Amino acid sequence: MKIFLISDNTHTLAGMRLAGIEGVVVHEREEILKELEKVKEEKEVGILLITELLAERIQPEINDLKLARNMPIIVEIPDRHGTRRPSDFLTRYIRESIGLKI
Repeated sequence: MKIFLISDNTHTLAGMRLAGIEGVVVHEREEILKELEKVKEEKEVGILLITELLAERIQPEINDLKLARNMPIIVEIPDRHGTRRPSDFLTRYIRESIGLKI
């Protein structure tokens, strides 16, 4: 099973390549969707890493893929500039999902 990266940053890709993870650098929405289709067709890819910025640009497609298929597992990662999510992202997610305040 392979891991594949779709990134908007060459530094992120270079770091992942040091760990043996292949990927591509794209910027436009059409390019992102094209690479996503390629990954969906590739049966060897079990985990798709995508930077948060790119995931925001194709969020409806990401959500549809997560609901329709169990593979590949999609993981949104920060790029070298750090996360785009607020610091209380996880606690807010739990609170909104199940109504539990922690």
